[in-house]
Amino acid sequence: MALSAETESHIYRALRTASGAAAHLVALGFTIFVAVLARPGSSLFSWHPVLMSLAFSFLMTEALLVFSPESSLLRSLSRKGRARCHWVLQLLALLCALLGLSLVILHKEQLGKAHLATRHGQAGLLAVLWAGLQCSGGVGLLYPKLLPRWPLAKLKLYHATSGLVGYLLGSASLLLGMCSLWFTASVTGAAWYLAVLCPVLTSLVIMNQVSNAYLYRKRIQP
Repeated sequence: MALSAETESHIYRALRTASGAAAHLVALGFTIFVAVLARPGSSLFSWHPVLMSLAFSFLMTEALLVFSPESSLLRSLSRKGRARCHWVLQLLALLCALLGLSLVILHKEQLGKAHLATRHGQAGLLAVLWAGLQCSGGVGLLYPKLLPRWPLAKLKLYHATSGLVGYLLGSASLLLGMCSLWFTASVTGAAWYLAVLCPVLTSLVIMNQVSNAYLYRKRIQP
């Protein structure tokens, strides 16, 4: 028996709500897992994985899900209020990423190791730089009068697309980090595969939620 359009819509929204809830839990769980594994404070390097997972797994995931019609934890806020929260979360993510990058650079200097010698390091640097540019671009959305010649709708589209690319870069950096000697020496077998699935799952959810959030805004705009 074929399902009605209304039933299919309810099922689709339920699945998106469930996937969004899973993304919240996975992003938080993965960050806690990395923190327990790294034991922050045990060494200078120990802060690097904690700060990077906090930035690219938890804070950025929450910042992007703020705008999801089904998965946002701040649906009661106005559009402007959620935009402010998004900007604050993204700024915190950038600060964590910059600090994490600075600490690993200092760690390598102390050990006399080469910088950017791995794909993980290169992807991480690119993700941090992209996050910085993304936050700078967000200022134009907070204060559109700074860019009077650019239509606001196009600015939002470009910002959302660029933000999604930046999130995927951050997730790629996390994935490559889980191939490092430090991570593979501590996490093996099924636990390693489960850890790898975390940024993959959140990336898939974010791609779906961001694209649908934009389409949702287009539908409700007069």
